[in-house]
Amino acid sequence: MAKLQLIQRDISWLSFNARVLQEANDHTVPLKERIRFLGIFSNNSDEFFRVRVATLKRMIEFKEKEAKLNEHIENDPQKILDQIQTIVLQHQNEFNRIWEGIVKELKTKHISLVTEKQLNKEQKIFVKHFFDEQVRANIIPLMIESLAQLPYLRDKSIYLGVVMRKKNSAYQQKYALIEVPVTAVGRFIILPSKKEEKQIILLEDVIRFNLPIIFSYFGYDYFDAHIFKVTKDAEIDIDNDISTTFAQKIEKGIKNRRKGKPVRFVYDKAMDAGILEYLIRRLNLHRKSNIIPGGRIHNFRHFMDFPNIFNEKSTRRLSFIPKSLQSAQRVTDIILENDVLLNFPYHSFDPIIDLLREAAIDPTVTSIKITAYRLAPHSKIINALVNAARNGKEVVVMLELKARFDEEANLEWKTILEEEGIIVLLGVPSMKVHAKLCLITRQKSKKIIQYGFVSTGNLNEKTARVYGDHCLLTSNKNVMSDIGKIFTYLANWKTGIKQLQLCKTLLVCPLNMRKEIIALIDKEIKNKKEGKEASITLKVNALSDQQLIEKLYTAHAAGVSIHLIIRGIFCPVMNDKKTKNPLTAISIVDEYLEHARVMIFHNLGNERVYISSADWMIRNLDHRIEAAIPIIDPLIKREIIDIINIQLKDNVKARILDGKLANNYVSSSGKKNRSQIETYNYLFKKNNTTGETGSN
Repeated sequence: MAKLQLIQRDISWLSFNARVLQEANDHTVPLKERIRFLGIFSNNSDEFFRVRVATLKRMIEFKEKEAKLNEHIENDPQKILDQIQTIVLQHQNEFNRIWEGIVKELKTKHISLVTEKQLNKEQKIFVKHFFDEQVRANIIPLMIESLAQLPYLRDKSIYLGVVMRKKNSAYQQKYALIEVPVTAVGRFIILPSKKEEKQIILLEDVIRFNLPIIFSYFGYDYFDAHIFKVTKDAEIDIDNDISTTFAQKIEKGIKNRRKGKPVRFVYDKAMDAGILEYLIRRLNLHRKSNIIPGGRIHNFRHFMDFPNIFNEKSTRRLSFIPKSLQSAQRVTDIILENDVLLNFPYHSFDPIIDLLREAAIDPTVTSIKITAYRLAPHSKIINALVNAARNGKEVVVMLELKARFDEEANLEWKTILEEEGIIVLLGVPSMKVHAKLCLITRQKSKKIIQYGFVSTGNLNEKTARVYGDHCLLTSNKNVMSDIGKIFTYLANWKTGIKQLQLCKTLLVCPLNMRKEIIALIDKEIKNKKEGKEASITLKVNALSDQQLIEKLYTAHAAGVSIHLIIRGIFCPVMNDKKTKNPLTAISIVDEYLEHARVMIFHNLGNERVYISSADWMIRNLDHRIEAAIPIIDPLIKREIIDIINIQLKDNVKARILDGKLANNYVSSSGKKNRSQIETYNYLFKKNNTTGETGSN
């Protein structure tokens, strides 16, 4: 076989974010949703710089030639950074072009963003009063020239760099910084306007309008202020101090994150040259520090919450309760008899909440064990668990403190849970616990009964409205036994991985999932070589593991039919047009985030189907606790296969993945198939309901 070709994972991820940008440019998408996609693109970019660019910079700093933190060897991280800089600037130009077009479309709907220089008399009075009542108490202007050291700049905040002086003199001027208090006040302020118009001013423009009042002490009559933001290395360094607990190490790491080095500086290209040079110098930035000029507005992530002032009717479909659960008084009674598959966001998340609420008040339930990675801000999951603890149940929560950017929230949840007497497990220091598991135990007439679920997504009712995931509710004894072993390991990880070795049904990382996947691929190769039908269908968020990519190449070369649905990172370069069985790979980016992981192996017609929490990446397979569950129920197995087949036929929102990173849409002369709509229609029809019975 020829030398394996791979796309560098960070470059591939940027190609995924370009697909998000394509959605913002799609005029068939409602205008509010297009603005939201700009916000998603911006938020994705911020996290990319905090994590991936920061990692590459660290590799350069420590002169690492082999990147153990990456998915395959990085021979020249500086070369990758240079590529990133070029691509990011291209994306920024496209972003600006799309935003300018959206602004024009907003005007056709009588919606406009008004600056501080465009206010009428009534609006000026409103803005002044709003500033006095809502903003003034939340800002602290910093006169930076008089400070020996530049103050700490928050990573996720935007700042106004202010220049002030007398109009008749350019020599005596001062610089100041103002953090825009978006969290406290909100970014968007709706202005009083004519009945047919809707006008919005951004919070930074409210502050700009009031600069003469803020700095009235100095007697200046000229003010110039422009937005900038700093993105910092978000890595948390865990020290080796044996006198501190793991939670204390995480807490210390969060505090030290404040000192993270800048990895990107984005600014309004109209910014005063003097203060720009001053900031770059004081932040110790240089030519290769990802200094990116932009427009007047930054931190577009806030635009995910753009005010709903549109007259457009929402196209979002209501979620519903599966037919198997509709007539039941208790979710528990159903899953003790049959497995139930929930497909979010088409199905409502309510049955998960109901299951835990039922367990909380069931006198026969003795314990609830559950993993938590990213929880909703006002978590109904937590409320149900607290209620269970108050009702005398043993509640064990595996709370992953290392869930990136959720560390602080999870530390707060830890305190709340422990105050209620709940046992909080903090995982394994060297690995993240990413498996989505729940085990409920009840004792009735001296008989132990166990049930729960395995999911591909977080136990988060908020993200379940927009994340496409699968969750299997089951009382399968073998599955419950394995989940019990995983929790035993998590509570006693210092004794070694022995408990995980006892798992017989679930595929578990880092123990046996990789090995079993390879064995399943090899079986398909063997069947094909024997002249039998063979196929592999994989849906994951990321495919970058070199060993598994090589196995897919081998299977492809042997003639195994391979179909890939990869939302994000896609490192293979598999576009050999000479083969009679070309490998296909698509990415679907649409209204919902495709988050599920599914593996389907033909297995001579008796398909082996798994849903999993793990992507095909080194970090997931070798450095995390993950779980994949085999689907046994033939009807559920058929349902998953049908949904995947619908997605494979998408010719509206599917893009072709190949080595060119062109993100060309799948084209077809046949009937239009937008898989997320068709999946909803399939499930709704299968449900045979007369109306929606739940909503998100």
